[in-house]
Amino acid sequence: MSGRIVFRLDLTGVQPHDLLWGLAPAALPAHAPLWAHQVAQAGLPTVVRRAVAETDLIPVGLRGTTRAERLAAWLEPAAVLQRRSPEDLRITDGCRDLPALDTLARLQTRLDDLGLPWGPTGAAGYELASGWPALHAGSDLDLLIRCTAPLPRDQARALLASLQGQALCRLDVLLETPLGGVALADWGANAPRVLLKTAAGPQLVSDPWPEARAA
Repeated sequence: MSGRIVFRLDLTGVQPHDLLWGLAPAALPAHAPLWAHQVAQAGLPTVVRRAVAETDLIPVGLRGTTRAERLAAWLEPAAVLQRRSPEDLRITDGCRDLPALDTLARLQTRLDDLGLPWGPTGAAGYELASGWPALHAGSDLDLLIRCTAPLPRDQARALLASLQGQALCRLDVLLETPLGGVALADWGANAPRVLLKTAAGPQLVSDPWPEARAA
């Protein structure tokens, strides 16, 4: 009998934008390009993407050094070695001096004051989690705010203006609702319907929180 003990992570609550480690080169799609094999070989994380899973596999995406280098893949839950969610990530000593990270440092207190789970996603989240230099001087700062209860549109406008007033780069803030993700800028605007990103694809909706309002 082997004395080796295998620990498996609890992936029950895995969500879009979570970072997962453990995708091996052999698990890549047959058409995967060279850069994707290099990312997997380096042990860099994958990003959970929105998709309808037909099996117990987790839909993930790999990112390379350019916007064109993106690849969809599937990850075996048993292969996951580590998981980090956006709300686990914060500015620490040793971070690079870049507008996106400087902006994150400025906004952390304001975002904490919301009383809602939040965190950086995109290139900033990837760099903070992995140490891989995903950002450059012109990078946006992508943020996620988990918002299970309806957010009035006037409050959305005020929040966006407050964040933008301290930003040193372009902000892309996503409100994660129980049904999917909606851009804070869209919800704070005056259009009667907004684009909601869901596992089944984008949808135009008038209310991203219909179930919460009905409860």
